[in-house]
Amino acid sequence: MAKILAVGNATLDIINIVEHYPKEDEEIRAKSQQIRRGGNAGNTLAVLSQLGHQCTWAGTLADEPDARLILDDFHRHKINTSLVFTAPQGKVPTSYVSLNHQTGSRTIVHYRDLPEYDFSNFQTIQLSDFDWVHFEGRNIGQTRQMMNHLKQHYPNLPCSLEVEKPRADIELLFDFADLLSFSRVYVNHLGFDQAEPFLRKQHDCTPHANLTCGWGKDGAYAMSRNGSFLYSPAFVPARTIDTLGAGDVFTAGIIHQLGQNSSLTVALNEAANLAGKKCGQYGLDNLC
Repeated sequence: MAKILAVGNATLDIINIVEHYPKEDEEIRAKSQQIRRGGNAGNTLAVLSQLGHQCTWAGTLADEPDARLILDDFHRHKINTSLVFTAPQGKVPTSYVSLNHQTGSRTIVHYRDLPEYDFSNFQTIQLSDFDWVHFEGRNIGQTRQMMNHLKQHYPNLPCSLEVEKPRADIELLFDFADLLSFSRVYVNHLGFDQAEPFLRKQHDCTPHANLTCGWGKDGAYAMSRNGSFLYSPAFVPARTIDTLGAGDVFTAGIIHQLGQNSSLTVALNEAANLAGKKCGQYGLDNLC
């Protein structure tokens, strides 16, 4: 299996499972509460580790007690944290999640008081130790330096980019990635209500990359480098109870399959299947 490095976020997730999402100024009681390690890059690695890969996380934590929970969860998933930068002050990113028991949808309030992982940390990494590098589409200026460094010095090392949020200048990262994984939120923000016209337009701009786009219960879409448009139906569980992290699971499924030289068609179907399974359970454990 592959040695995979992911650069991005890890968070403390405090999840209140509620009967319904509260109205403004309403007070309700949570049915239960869970505290998990979250964050897009961390979630993707947790799934890739279950699929048998040797995973390493490069990110930032604060020197404070809640960092221990995050590190303990990484170690439980056999994820290497030797590249972590620990800031002497600050607070680990914390997501306060209201998880709707009826629909499985999640609403998040996020707090962050921590510097991002930067290029000075990244350039010390021995990238020849890895078979794949994955980036979250965040911290754009520093991430662009990282991706440029990667492609200049290791042009044959596969690189993927998760594009979840419509951040300013995120498009500056696209030319460096071999795989671009777009969210429905990002596509809708650009004015597209369907994936196909977006993917066709994006393919014209980045013909070097495979493109994927998860579309929730409506399935998943992709466009290969050769311009083939692909679709997979959603694999809907008997009951959707937790969609938190489903996009990260989908991305992990794509990386896993492409890293094994599977076709993009196979990767899309397997990733959609894995994301659907996740929506039918709480958390990311025992997915694979």
